[in-house]
Amino acid sequence: MTMEDQDGKEGGGSMQRIALRRAELGEGFAVARALPTRERRMVGAWCFLDHMGPVDLARSDGMRVEAHPHTCLQTFTWMIEGEILHRDSLGSEQIIRPGQVNLMTAGHGIAHTEYSLGGHSLHGAQLWIALPPEHADMAPAFDHYPELPMWSRHGVTFTLLAGGFEGHEAPTRLYSPLVGLDLHAPRGGRVELPLSTDFEYGILPTQGEVGIYDVDMEADAPITDAFIYMPPGGETLNLSLPPGGRCLLIGGRPFGGTISMWWNFVASSREYIDQAYLDWQRGSTRFPPVPGATHRLNSPQPPWMSQDT
Repeated sequence: MTMEDQDGKEGGGSMQRIALRRAELGEGFAVARALPTRERRMVGAWCFLDHMGPVDLARSDGMRVEAHPHTCLQTFTWMIEGEILHRDSLGSEQIIRPGQVNLMTAGHGIAHTEYSLGGHSLHGAQLWIALPPEHADMAPAFDHYPELPMWSRHGVTFTLLAGGFEGHEAPTRLYSPLVGLDLHAPRGGRVELPLSTDFEYGILPTQGEVGIYDVDMEADAPITDAFIYMPPGGETLNLSLPPGGRCLLIGGRPFGGTISMWWNFVASSREYIDQAYLDWQRGSTRFPPVPGATHRLNSPQPPWMSQDT
């Protein structure tokens, strides 16, 4: 992924429907990227969103992401089906299973690997959260959340992944005002959702179509294979899900300031990314080895750096 100089203050306008970008992480293993795109770089502090699968592991080599670094962000993994083994340079080793969240805070620098494990299928979402300047260079950390708040109404089951919603609070460690919510309707359902008027929101259908009612779109317009962005100001949102339908709702207060992104690095400046790139390529102690890793991924050089560096 290559994206640089993202302005977190962008926004305004009406609801946007944004096409997803396809990418492969391995033979037969595809992801659909919702953030960042040319149309939308961030939603609150959420700066990256990949929809993984669903993938039939019998027809795929699965996901095997070797050791790679991160800075100034949190990686956020939400599992729907299957299992992934996480290992990092702090010595953390954790299998994430359906209904659970892994949250890795990179801060000054961390490296990790992710390998899908045996099973029939893999389905989930991987997100990044940009850390605000006062926390961007903090010490790295890893947290696993096996239990999250869940409740149901009108045929829809809610799982709160991050932040607060309808009087519930998720335990996930955050440094910006955010919300992350999984909605699943085994038999179909329709709900009205209260929104924070100072938040911007994004909706990603993860299974089946999602019907959305808003003054700027046709009532119950079927949404699939797209990401929907909503600027601040809305008070409520009506969603309808078919039997088995599922979607991810993310939101947050617009991120103040500008961030740069290159490959797996996030920072407030290109100079910070330059140093992180050099530290990774030179094997600095800033990024210790990841136990069990077979090799380290090579970072592409930032295009603004001199080739003689």
